[in-house]
Amino acid sequence: MKPRLSVVVPFYNVEDYIGDCLDSLVRQTYGDFEVILVDDGSRDGSAVVAKSFCDRDGRFRVVTQENQGLGPARNTGVRHAQGEYLTFVDSDDLVARHAYEIMIRSLDDTGSSFAAGNARRFNNTNGVRPSWSHRIPFATDRPATHVFEFKPLALDRMVWNKVYRRSFWDRFGYEFPAIRYEDYPVTLKAHIEAITVDCLSAPVYYWRERESGESITQLRFEYSNLYDRVVSAEMVLDLIDKEAPELRNQVHGVLAEIDLTSLVLAFGSVPEHEQDKLVRLGQRLAGRLDGHLLRKAGPYQRLEYRALQTGDVDLLIRLARFRADGGLRGGAIARRHPVLPWRFENQYPGLEDHPRPVSRKVYQLPRPEIELHNSVTSVGWDDQDLILRGTAEILHLANDQKSALRIWLVRDGKRFPLPVRRFEALDLHGRSAEVGFEARVSRTLLAGFPRDEALSHFEVEIRRGLMRRSAKLRNLRPGNPQFPAGAWVTDGVWIQPTRASSGQLMLMQMLRPYELTSARVEDGAFVLAGRLPGAVTGTQFRLSRSSGDAVVPMRIQRDDDGATFTVRLPFEAIVDAANPDDPFTQRTVRVPRVGDGDQDWLLATGLSRSVQAVHEGRLLTVTRSPANYVNLHEGPVRPMAESLEVTAGADGHRLTVGGPMLEHGGTRFVWRRFFANSNDYVDAECRLESTDGRWSAGIALAELLPSPDMIVRSSLDPMAGLVDWTLFAEPANGESAYAVQPDVFLYDRLPIELEVGDRRIRLQPRAGTVHLEIY
Repeated sequence: MKPRLSVVVPFYNVEDYIGDCLDSLVRQTYGDFEVILVDDGSRDGSAVVAKSFCDRDGRFRVVTQENQGLGPARNTGVRHAQGEYLTFVDSDDLVARHAYEIMIRSLDDTGSSFAAGNARRFNNTNGVRPSWSHRIPFATDRPATHVFEFKPLALDRMVWNKVYRRSFWDRFGYEFPAIRYEDYPVTLKAHIEAITVDCLSAPVYYWRERESGESITQLRFEYSNLYDRVVSAEMVLDLIDKEAPELRNQVHGVLAEIDLTSLVLAFGSVPEHEQDKLVRLGQRLAGRLDGHLLRKAGPYQRLEYRALQTGDVDLLIRLARFRADGGLRGGAIARRHPVLPWRFENQYPGLEDHPRPVSRKVYQLPRPEIELHNSVTSVGWDDQDLILRGTAEILHLANDQKSALRIWLVRDGKRFPLPVRRFEALDLHGRSAEVGFEARVSRTLLAGFPRDEALSHFEVEIRRGLMRRSAKLRNLRPGNPQFPAGAWVTDGVWIQPTRASSGQLMLMQMLRPYELTSARVEDGAFVLAGRLPGAVTGTQFRLSRSSGDAVVPMRIQRDDDGATFTVRLPFEAIVDAANPDDPFTQRTVRVPRVGDGDQDWLLATGLSRSVQAVHEGRLLTVTRSPANYVNLHEGPVRPMAESLEVTAGADGHRLTVGGPMLEHGGTRFVWRRFFANSNDYVDAECRLESTDGRWSAGIALAELLPSPDMIVRSSLDPMAGLVDWTLFAEPANGESAYAVQPDVFLYDRLPIELEVGDRRIRLQPRAGTVHLEIY
């Protein structure tokens, strides 16, 4: 009997990753599939790993061919596929456990031509985070839609986050071209020719990133790679011109923003003998793009476009290096026009040239781009106030100490002015300036609001002479603002700071919320206790996860003030090691809920630290979410950082990280720094100590400070010399090293910032890992 789904997985020299990729397929909740593994001439041990899966699981089989590239390998897999549905996986990536179940269920319900879902980026250094290129097309569920109905789908360039009907695929005869960047010509054509498409906001695919990140400003020059990029773009442009002119703006815009920018950046490293060839290639793509759209683009992109048009190699090299050196970070500082002082000019390369290579108008800074930028660096409470700290500055303009800053709390359309203190902090360019602020919201003000479930936000305004700029307070920085503490402001009223989906800082006023008052470990179970004020809509205690709910008996005792509850969660009822929801971290998050409502969550008012236990090789943790609701995490037994401190002594500063001892000794802790655009790294080993059931890993800070050959100095951007270390643990059993995760209650004490000599040090969390940044 033929399988319903065929999964095509080409591979070439990926022995370090293919095992994890195929394991994520084995763990799928949808089991009616075949996997066609296309060996594209691998020279390492990839084929051995692939064969081991075939030996264990009859759904896997290998097809071998001489090396032809990813596109032809995918085509080979399609020819061997037998399923009703078709999907593709890159062999170093991972597939979310429920991906094929939810996409095929959606297709069965709607009859659409294909289904597509959201994606995540991942690596050890930066953890798991949303994919930037998928955030808009897949922000919400859109069943049975179409790219002509929802045009941001034209930005959906990749093939692997989709399940196609095989009949649809064959009807239009899709084949991948034998070039790099082979996805976009196929995926866009499929979007155009589909009857309808199902868009799912749930993440279905995990897209691997180099450990050092993938900065296009640091790629080495490779003409053949750039040539393939242009060929792919031309295929897409031909398709738009012929079949979908209504998508012209979206497609031309994304090709200009990503592909044309990549070509210009290549001038930063192009050998002299290939400069003319690169100019011709850039002009080839620029000549196909809509000049009217490019003239409406940002000033720097317009300048790059004009330099390409004129073939000015010297200016193109300077533009590429200006971007690579951080000249655009935080918005390049502008200057007033020497003749028309009400205008501002961007101080980009070429402005001071005589003769100037392009028109002076190209350097003009549009007034709408002179906007207020702010961030939140700390959220906390004392006995009288909620205390907010952050930064506020006007983009492109040097700080003016005569400017005035005002901040309001806004509730129900009414603004309440807050006392503000200003101080020096690092601005967007990494320079010390009076951009820091502290604002206080009195508990008395918060307690005096009407007793209802309501949201408040903050507005910030800077006045600088006749110029006034305002914005909502947003951009919660790593550390404390990501897991802000809430507080009772009066009897039965809890105020919880949180981040809205738009990035704003919000205050949630909660009336007599369901709350967890204690959590403990007792005889192989978590025992949770709490309060249920007011009416309770049921007597069920549910643990919700992506695959559904588990119901646990709950004991309720009622009194005049509502009810209290106690629930016992046996460890064996929680552990599901074979089916973690996150294929990379191998973790599952469960959300406790009380009653029969959709959002009867428990507020973690009684948790001051995480409560942990180990059962059957899995770490179970009762902890909190960013919005302070109770979460139950299940994952591998790995050390977690609960404390982090920097101490000064006679021999200099010392950095120490610590946490509870969860496994037998032998784990090695290192601070690891990856080289640019590479998975290669250097380690600095910590001194490990253990006592009273806790571990601590210490290192002299001097061992992490950059040597002269590591220092990158830039007159444009002090942040260009950033050295980024990540804390890793290497198990004694030979398993791969992994980044150490900070406990969520450690976030409240981060970041830690200090100066050592002429270097600034910042210790902070990033996407669930611990980082030390030096600049």
